[in-house]
Amino acid sequence: MRYLFEAELQKKNNGFAVNVPFNVWEVVKQRDAFQAELVIENEIVECDLNPLEKGRYELTFNADSKLNLKEGTPYEMLLHVHGSLAPMDGESPYSIDNPIRKIDGIDIQVQDGDGLCGQTCVAMLAGVTIKDVCDVMNCREWQATMGKLISALNYYGIDHSDIIVYSSENETVELPKCALMIEKLGRFGHYLVAFDGKFYDPNKGVMDEYDFSKLVGYLEIKC
Repeated sequence: MRYLFEAELQKKNNGFAVNVPFNVWEVVKQRDAFQAELVIENEIVECDLNPLEKGRYELTFNADSKLNLKEGTPYEMLLHVHGSLAPMDGESPYSIDNPIRKIDGIDIQVQDGDGLCGQTCVAMLAGVTIKDVCDVMNCREWQATMGKLISALNYYGIDHSDIIVYSSENETVELPKCALMIEKLGRFGHYLVAFDGKFYDPNKGVMDEYDFSKLVGYLEIKC
């Protein structure tokens, strides 16, 4: 998967450092240092990601004279992490050409208790029960990461972008027709679905309006 965000560069040793503005563990389930590819100013550079605390990571890469990058300047960055999706149990009978359904509407589902918002969003998109999704993902309360949710979407043949877009603070966001949204909710992330101008929240039901100051990012669902 690829992750699009904007961040400022800071000088570090012979290169630059960036604080990744999302919880890396929740997205790619990484706890240790790892390597990835970064696209910045239309150039691909190898980068290292090192854990700080509580899922936060620092991204570092060597300075390159071709890029002429400046400290303290915000840049749009596209981070590519290999192998960030979790395998699902069992072989899927679905594919992009043979999805479980065409998404032309969303029926609200509300989670019974806490910790199943991600699975509930997949259930709404796929038109199946929350239990079905939990069984496919082999994933219970508080265990869903974005990587697992995307793998579940793939299992059901639900087409989506291969880029998770992360919003900057106070940024005005124009969502696509359908999206899996990530928001801040206390210590944890929370997932909900946007479809055709309405918001389907596993906790609150259907909402006509949304407070975008809570939005962390989104994944476009193609329909």
